[in-house]
Amino acid sequence: MNVIRQIQAFNLGREPERLGLKYSAMRADPFAFLRGSCHLFYDRLPQLGSLKSAPLAWVCGDLHLQNFGSYKGDNRLVYFDITDFDEAALAPATWDVLRLLSSVWVCASGLSLGTDPARGLCQAFLEAYCVALTAGKAYWVERETAQGQVRQLLDGLRTRERRVFLDARTTLKGKKRSLRIDGRRALPASVAQRALVTDFMQGFAAGQARPGFYQVLDLARRVAGTGSLGLDRYTILVSGKGSPDGNYLLDLKQAQPSSLLPHLTVNQPPWADDAHRVVDLQRRVQAVAVAFLQPVLLDERPFVLRGLQPTEDKIALSQPGITVADLGQTLGDMGRLLAWAQLRSAGRDGSACADELIHFGQRKKWRDALLACSQACADQVFKDAKAFNRAFDDGVFGV
Repeated sequence: MNVIRQIQAFNLGREPERLGLKYSAMRADPFAFLRGSCHLFYDRLPQLGSLKSAPLAWVCGDLHLQNFGSYKGDNRLVYFDITDFDEAALAPATWDVLRLLSSVWVCASGLSLGTDPARGLCQAFLEAYCVALTAGKAYWVERETAQGQVRQLLDGLRTRERRVFLDARTTLKGKKRSLRIDGRRALPASVAQRALVTDFMQGFAAGQARPGFYQVLDLARRVAGTGSLGLDRYTILVSGKGSPDGNYLLDLKQAQPSSLLPHLTVNQPPWADDAHRVVDLQRRVQAVAVAFLQPVLLDERPFVLRGLQPTEDKIALSQPGITVADLGQTLGDMGRLLAWAQLRSAGRDGSACADELIHFGQRKKWRDALLACSQACADQVFKDAKAFNRAFDDGVFGV
């Protein structure tokens, strides 16, 4: 496989400006490369028995350390859970486990952790996942009982004032807010894009209980994540509960087919489109879905509309003072959350029932094989990232 051609082909047709940002982000370090090349990870998927024989589950598909985060649910309470479902599909339960473990090995290298600490973090995730799966009951992380990094995120989001959040993303003149175009989180939208999204939102609002809530005050092209950069995505400032501090920020993101599909032989449900797939599975897998979540059509293309999730509401893996023990506690939380997500969505449209998942969690033979496989996958990521970096530095990815 020619890695360079594979990456170029996958990203063909994306918006040049944000695609350039994606390639620059992937050049930063191997973990960023992993995040930006989910399709390549599955193209490289080894022929391991436990990757085929594991029970079927509704998987995130792109599970890594930065696809967990805190958010406000549609009940306005604060949660910590899996947050990205762009690649979600019906697949063997181990696929999410393998990608998460691989991300631990890759990230550990960037944090200058040795082999033994990295293996310990992987084992903390695996142990928590299997124990929670064996217990057979889906829970969620409670703020009152959460500890460590997860508790910090939940406390920070719960106490964050709307005005402070808006001030970070907008500028205020009198009582009128407009989005802050900083080139880092937001880029200017064209006249045509403004007209397209504004007209869409007017039609969308007409079908809502409170149409005035969705009145568009401003919009920008959003810069967020790595894998999806280059797809159409907008930050929309709406009137909400009134200006200036009752305004809300929404995220409108183009939906694409899952990168897992070429590698799956199991039939997938007949979704109306990829936005319905993403939204249906997010609602199915999360304990409580993020606010405003719904599938929509913009210019006859599928998009996902939801409340804006700041990238700041993710685990800061390299923050000062964080120890390996702290990271181990966080990995344990992530392992339990994955098990609860699979149990919560068990027995739906072809996924294994809870009893099958419980039995799988009790088995031990697959764990060591998957752990070794994840280290091999991480080694492949390092090799592919090195090849990408050489090509990037030679100007191959100039857009």
